[in-house]
Order: sequence, then structure tokens, then C-alpha cells
Amino acid sequence: MFQKTSFTTLIVGVFVVYVLHTCWVMYGIVYTKPCENPKFENCINPYLAGKPRLQLSIYTALRPNADGGHTLIHEEEDFDVETKFERIVNVSLPKKTCKNGTLYAMVFLHQAGMSPWQDPRQVHLVSQLTTYMIPKPPEVSLISGEEATQAEQLKRKPKGGDSAVDRPVSHWRSRLTLNVVSEDFIFDRDFLPSDVHRYLRVFQNGKKRVYLPLLFVDELSNRVKDLMEINSTCTELPLTISYDTISLGKLRFWIHMQDAVYSLQQFGFTEKDADEIKGIFVETNLYFLALTFFVAAFHLLFDFLAFKHDISFWKQKKSMVGMSSKAVLWRCFSTIVIFMYLFDEQTSLLVLIPAGVGSMIEVWKVKKAFKIQVIWKGVKPTFIFGKSDESERRTVEYDTLAMKYLSYLLYPMLYAFGFLFMLPQLFVNYKFIFVHPQAFNTFIDDIFAFIITMPTSHRLACFRDDVVFLVYLYQRWLYPVDKTRMNEYGLSYNEEEKPKGKAHKD
Repeated sequence: MFQKTSFTTLIVGVFVVYVLHTCWVMYGIVYTKPCENPKFENCINPYLAGKPRLQLSIYTALRPNADGGHTLIHEEEDFDVETKFERIVNVSLPKKTCKNGTLYAMVFLHQAGMSPWQDPRQVHLVSQLTTYMIPKPPEVSLISGEEATQAEQLKRKPKGGDSAVDRPVSHWRSRLTLNVVSEDFIFDRDFLPSDVHRYLRVFQNGKKRVYLPLLFVDELSNRVKDLMEINSTCTELPLTISYDTISLGKLRFWIHMQDAVYSLQQFGFTEKDADEIKGIFVETNLYFLALTFFVAAFHLLFDFLAFKHDISFWKQKKSMVGMSSKAVLWRCFSTIVIFMYLFDEQTSLLVLIPAGVGSMIEVWKVKKAFKIQVIWKGVKPTFIFGKSDESERRTVEYDTLAMKYLSYLLYPMLYAFGFLFMLPQLFVNYKFIFVHPQAFNTFIDDIFAFIITMPTSHRLACFRDDVVFLVYLYQRWLYPVDKTRMNEYGLSYNEEEKPKGKAHKD
């Protein structure tokens, strides 16, 4: 018969299948099957293979279809696909845009010397140069008192109804990032990727089918930090136009990521949440991005396993012998404070959700450690604390002694109280000359802290745990498992391992 599979094994198995499936999907995105025989009728050849003379023209318009007029803001007459550049142009804003309106950029790649509006072999894309966001409140310096006047005005705003500060206003996207696929890739019509299809314009050139250059506007490069609020006095704003080549594999990957970010925004993600996701893609290369995925995935897995181990360990814990109750209490307090801080800083959900779950587990551990029973009398709770035996009172003595020594460091190092209150357990381990089994994922946390956006103080807190972890490893080596030690049920390890059945008689 099949052996019973543990829940942990099942979760790890599902995780491995998920990672393998993701790798297969990613391979399908970055790899495109080329047309093996260029003379085959199903082959679609690149227009850039003929080295045509091209021109890049960028217009602005109030509407995406240029209905109502358009204005030329920049052109590259001798456009070289292989040469990257960055240009800064000043864009004149129409009056409608200044009055909380919108503005669009129309990017044309066409034959040199021809107007893009009459060129039959032009490709163009439309990108919005404005977006709506709630304006950032003025920052008040507690020392100098700067911007205090504006802050007082905000306080005097009526609480009821929508104030001007709560209404989204038009913001200027100060960057426009363009890409063109430079490689001479020959598509097979039977294996044409659906994500590229919407960017592909094909025409018949004799017996050959030719596709025009693949032009792409990188929306992921539009970050919140680059936005500029538009007010009625703005008549001109700077726009940084960046261009670089892009590979076909990266283009397909970028298309999927842009669609994913757009879908998240449709499901209610704020501009800041979407911006954090954009930062993961834009500020890293593809190899580091793959590392980010694996580290984040393993971090969530190890978080789950650590939570499961923590719950299992404390669920069967009947005695607090050798366990620092004060360390449990203060770790609960520090975890809740850290969670509230991360929530206030609007940290990434990859950090916030595990912190919230950990806070709830720490509260439950405090209830177990102090043997607290909650009895409800109507809506009024009554808390009953259990009694401690002789061994537990001995542990409390060592715990109190450790806290006494620790208090000498606590006041001058209040910022690191979460780290300091991890130390009493090491002191109790030293006094009892044994170590309780623990599960740590601290090294994954270290890598995770480098990759995921989080406050600097919380990032440093990930590294402080390494010090305690190294001491813990030393104690594990120094105090090996004593198989003759009695547990809280009066049994030793050797007695628990003895067979309970009758001895066999020869």
C-alpha cells in the first residue's frame, strides 16, 4: 500500500512542480522558433535586413488618434537602429493639458525623407505622456518648520466630502523609452507568437512576405519618481527620450510583464504598488530577475515551512523549561511594531504579508508561553494565567538574570531592541547546556533583503539575525543532543525508541 504522505512533502512537491512549470513557460516566452528555410512561403523576412534609410518622428496630440491636431516635438533624420541615444526636449503644453487634461505621444518610424502621414511603410505607436495621481502631501520639517503654512492649510480642509487634495490630478511622465528589435529574425507564420502579432506589420514584396521594424514603447520605465505634477501655470515641461535596441526574447518578455502590470492595476493595485513591481523589472537584468524570482519563491516556501514548524513545535509544547518567556513576549511586541511600521511605509506585499502572519503567530506563542486562558463573560474577556512548576521557575530565574544584564544595553541601543531581546534565549541555552530545535531561513532573508524593496531599517534587521544564528549554531555544536535527558513526560530518548511489542522467544 502507499505510505502516508506528510503535508510538508506535499507542499514542497507542489512548489517544485510550480517552479518547473514557470521555467518551462519562461522558456516558451524568450525562445521563438525561426523559419528554417528562408525561401519557404511561410517565412516572414525582416524589413531591416535591406538596410533602409529610416527616420524617427515624435508628435504630441490631445487625442490618441491625433484628432484635433498634432505637434512635432522631435525627429531623428538619420536614424540608426544600432545606435542608442538620449535626448532631452522641452514640450509645450496645450491649455487643456494644463487644466488637468491629457497628452499623448505619437512615435513614427518611417522612411527617411517622407512624411510619416503619407508613408505606407511606417510603423507607429501611441503612448500617454500624462497620468492621474493624487498629489503628494507637502513634507513638513520638524526642525526648520518649512512648508508648515501649507500643512496648516491642509489640516483646515473640511473632513466631509472630497477636497482638492484627495482628487487625482494630471502628472507629467518625464521619460519616453523606445526600443526596436535589431536582430534579423525570420518568423515562421505557423509559429508566430501571439504576443508579437499585435506589433507586427507585414506587406508583400514580390513573392516574399516582409515585416516592418518592431517598434516598442517601454511603459515599465515610467516610474513614480519621474512624475511631475502639472498645474495651470505650467506651459512647458522637459521630456527625456531614450532609445536602445532590444532582443526578440526580451521584447516578448517585456510585453508579458507590461500586460501583467496593467492587469494588476485593473484589479485595484495602486500606482505605488505597480511601481514597485516595475522597479523589479526595470532596474535589473534578466539574469538577476530570474534570481529574484527564485529567491522570492524560496523565501515564501521557507516562510511557510518556518511558520509550520513554529506552530507544530509550540502546539505540542507543554512546558516552558529551557525557554525564555520574556524573549517570546518581547519578540511578539517587536514583531507587531515592525509589521505596523511596514504597513505604514506601504512596503511590498511580499514583505508585508509574511510579517502579518508572523505577528499573529507570535501573539499565539505568548498565549502558550504564559499559559493564558481567555474566558468570555458576555463581551468582557477574563484572562487566567497558569502556574509554573519548579523547573519552569528555574528557567524564569535565568531569564530574569539575562534581562537584568540586557537592560544595561537596552536603553542606549533602543533601536535594536528586536535584536537584543533575541539574546535571553541564548543565555538560557548556556545555563541549561542544551538547545531547543529551531528552524531558520535567515540566509534566504539576507538575499531577499537585497532584492525586494523595503525600508532600510527592516533590511538591516534581516542581517542582525545572522549574529544570533551563528551563536545558535555554535551552541548546537557545543551542546549535542543528550539522549539520556528526561523530557516533561519523564521519558528519555532511548526509552521512547524502545519497541513496545513483546520480545520474540526462540
